[in-house]
Amino acid sequence: MNASLQRRQFFGKTACAAMSSVPIMNTLLNLQLASRAAALDAPTDHRTLVCFFLNGGMDSFNWLVPRDAARHATYTTTRGNLALTTGQLLSLNQDGGDGQLYGIHPSCAGLQEMFNGLGGDTAKRRAALLTNVGTLIQPVTKAQYLAESVPLPRALYSHSDQIDQWQTSVPQGMTQLSGWAGRAADVLHSTVNGNSIAMNISLAGNSLWQVGNATTQFVVTDRGALTFTGSEITDPLHPMRLKNTAHRSVIQQNYANLMQQSYGQLTKSSIELQEFFLEQYNSYDDSAVAGLFPTNNYIAQQFRAAVRMIALRQALGLHRQTIFITQGGWDHHGELLNTQAGMLTTLSTALTAFQRALDQLNLHDGVITFSASDFGRTLRSNGRGTDHAWGGNALVMGGPVQGGRIYGTFPDQTLESANDTGYGGRMIPTTSVDAFFAEMLRWFGVPAASMDAVLPNIGNFYNVNSSSLPIGFLRTGTWI
Repeated sequence: MNASLQRRQFFGKTACAAMSSVPIMNTLLNLQLASRAAALDAPTDHRTLVCFFLNGGMDSFNWLVPRDAARHATYTTTRGNLALTTGQLLSLNQDGGDGQLYGIHPSCAGLQEMFNGLGGDTAKRRAALLTNVGTLIQPVTKAQYLAESVPLPRALYSHSDQIDQWQTSVPQGMTQLSGWAGRAADVLHSTVNGNSIAMNISLAGNSLWQVGNATTQFVVTDRGALTFTGSEITDPLHPMRLKNTAHRSVIQQNYANLMQQSYGQLTKSSIELQEFFLEQYNSYDDSAVAGLFPTNNYIAQQFRAAVRMIALRQALGLHRQTIFITQGGWDHHGELLNTQAGMLTTLSTALTAFQRALDQLNLHDGVITFSASDFGRTLRSNGRGTDHAWGGNALVMGGPVQGGRIYGTFPDQTLESANDTGYGGRMIPTTSVDAFFAEMLRWFGVPAASMDAVLPNIGNFYNVNSSSLPIGFLRTGTWI
């Protein structure tokens, strides 16, 4: 993406992200959220949710594979020419979970180590896998699906619709212009973070996941914020810097017209906040962990930038923070085996470097990282790849995670089984995204009274007033 496009993107929809700290905007936010915020005590700790979205629909049933003889035989029969042998799989040594034998894709040695224990230390099992998770309005059986006797997510096998539904957690097909992280920010931001930069930071352009009804996101790059004044451009005669400096001189004028004066004040505050962020970002010395992130791995560099932003939470005034990262190219209708192997190597390397850096900087207990994707893919091969499906597997990792376990109900991979909708192995999810998200939001600090405002369908899967967790992948005592 070129610099001019990045600037247009930043100063389009997301320019107001920085303005969320301006007194006028804070007043509006506090009025809207006062009834809920009054019940919250501002925390003293720092917590970050990191979403890495795998655009295109990842074939995650070659990511996590059963390794016991009976289930692997079923997997091999169903997957045909796409099946991985038990000799190719990297062993996952469960510490509890469902007690079954599993392997991970041979390109994921780093993720295997995080699952089994960083550096061989089983006390540092940082990664877990959640199986057969997907968008649902309510629990669905195969008979109900075929009869269409219960509400189903709209446009189940559509890329754009399912991306939106993973990010909004509103699969009914209603027009939804906010995401669940954005709505969590609506509930938490003014009380938890006070007058600070927006708590939702995207390294991947505009993210629906992070747009709230009263709060927005702050879009950055792995080089920091893009400032409107062009202060990141060192050449004083650069046309962009000259133009933007001139614009700043205009907004700094005093105006008799109230609208002009308000616009100038808000824009000036926005610019100052962007430059404050860039100053903090550039001043942070990450040399202690920089060597963990390969320079030729673009996703790794995004995660390196995320480490900086997490390390700067206190300086930025953030007790709560979300970060959004994406990797595209997972729509493998053809050449699945070779293409996915290379992409998983890139992803596993990046995720492992990220978690190692957090551990080295003693930030691991304040960060949960999770994967998301459009949907799972068919178990049956289309010849060289797979097609759009429904349920799939997801990764969750971090210090608060009870790692080394497989969570959820792994589906019967026999074609036409009770888990299969009947179209070549489209798995009906046995765990809803709402349960997945609710568990992380309990750790994040969203109170039970506000959970349905963030996840409108959560009552169909979980009692938000329960003393137990919806899935159970968090370590005891880590949730609020």
